[in-house]
Amino acid sequence: MDLKPFFSALRFLTIIPIPESWCGDETSFRKSPDWYPLVGLLIGLMMAVLDLFLCWLLPMQVASVLLILAMIAISGALHLDGLADSADAFFSSRGREQMLEIMKDSRSGPMGVTAIVIVLLLKLMLLLSLPLVWRWQAILLMPLAGRCVLPVISSWLPYARREGTAAFISNQFSWVRLFIALAILSIPSFFLLGWMMGSLVTAVVCFGSWLSGLYSQRKIGGFTGDTLGATCELVELLPALGVVILAYQGIM
Repeated sequence: MDLKPFFSALRFLTIIPIPESWCGDETSFRKSPDWYPLVGLLIGLMMAVLDLFLCWLLPMQVASVLLILAMIAISGALHLDGLADSADAFFSSRGREQMLEIMKDSRSGPMGVTAIVIVLLLKLMLLLSLPLVWRWQAILLMPLAGRCVLPVISSWLPYARREGTAAFISNQFSWVRLFIALAILSIPSFFLLGWMMGSLVTAVVCFGSWLSGLYSQRKIGGFTGDTLGATCELVELLPALGVVILAYQGIM
């Protein structure tokens, strides 16, 4: 088995110091999105273990803040940057080309900063609202869900720019990527939450991903690296949101 695309995905999505020689050439990089769900599962496992340790060491409020910092740090804030750029562009009331130019600007405007603050506050509130018995399970699923959506959207929608990151410029729908993403998302969900609850959480993630993709398509005719990052951040909230809703309604 050729693991170079996996190491390429791990190097791209995390700050883990993977040697460049392990990652192969551009061909391996183009195949790397197939491995994004597995990278998301590994990140989820790391965050769940870290949270168990932090909650043993510290009060839950402090542990939750530190966990969010760890979730940001593991990707080098890559997806938060995409969230800020996408918010600045989509809420600028400009045309398609102007929105694409705004995304290129490395500076964050008021809408980008607002989006980051809201998403981080919502993530913190969701973590604090999770029932203790389901906390680590939901935390494991959060990074997994966010990374599962990346290869699906990047093969479903056209790339909105003329050129960009090689791994995403395929413009061909991939059933393989869809199957891998759904399998790696749904199997841990069923195992950790049970068949019914796992199905509901998986459905919430799929529906949220579909809405995000449609919104991006309507605004700019496809996706960019920034919109993928924004989608990852938003979808990452959905497993925790689903568990909190089910627990609040007395279903689990």
